[in-house]
Amino acid sequence: MRRKRIWLIPLVVIVLLAGAFLLYTGQYYHADTDAQAALESDEAVSVTPTDYGWLFDGPSETDALIFYPGAKVEETAYAPLLHRLAAQGMDVCLVKMPFRLAFFGLSKADAVMARHDYDRWYIGGHSLGGAMAAVYAAGHGERLNGVVLLAAYPTKALDDHLSVVTIYGSEDGVLNRAKLEKGRPYLPDSAKEYEIEGGNHAQFGNYGPQAGDGEAVLSAQEQQGRAVEWLLQNLF
Repeated sequence: MRRKRIWLIPLVVIVLLAGAFLLYTGQYYHADTDAQAALESDEAVSVTPTDYGWLFDGPSETDALIFYPGAKVEETAYAPLLHRLAAQGMDVCLVKMPFRLAFFGLSKADAVMARHDYDRWYIGGHSLGGAMAAVYAAGHGERLNGVVLLAAYPTKALDDHLSVVTIYGSEDGVLNRAKLEKGRPYLPDSAKEYEIEGGNHAQFGNYGPQAGDGEAVLSAQEQQGRAVEWLLQNLF
């Protein structure tokens, strides 16, 4: 009987931890109605579900961005931003992450690149997604042409040949500015940075207000428009 009790204790602990994890990951930010509308194809962009997530297929035949979503955010919340980016010249492969946490899908980019044939590949993401995209880029720089960091920063050195852009909002209350500063030495000398005046953390996506974030003084549509315009002007 005592031996059974000994084995029962770790089993109970495992069950409790698993339950707590599922409860934690089950509470996430949902895509709003504008995001759902942006999943519809139009004359400029064909939007299709894939085995890895979603493909936003615009006029580009040569350039594509692999996009990792932020932590505990429904991946389709980024549809308005990515639809606009694809329409203006860069196709986007939006990756759905296990448990909506990018560190569980760090190498998802491998499957994306195996499925599509583009001349130039870029990887990026928002918040935790951007940080994990940077980790992937640090280990696979030879396969990539650039990195896009939205309210994110690298934790490992990125190859000098990579074109890297960092974009964040002046009112971002979630981004750790100390870690942003600490990550700058890991960037190539050619890296570029843009602070969107009046933008915040959550409005790179369409999932509503985020806990701890600052209040934006411009709309999500305007923030995303500025991000796309600046990104395309400075990434290539």
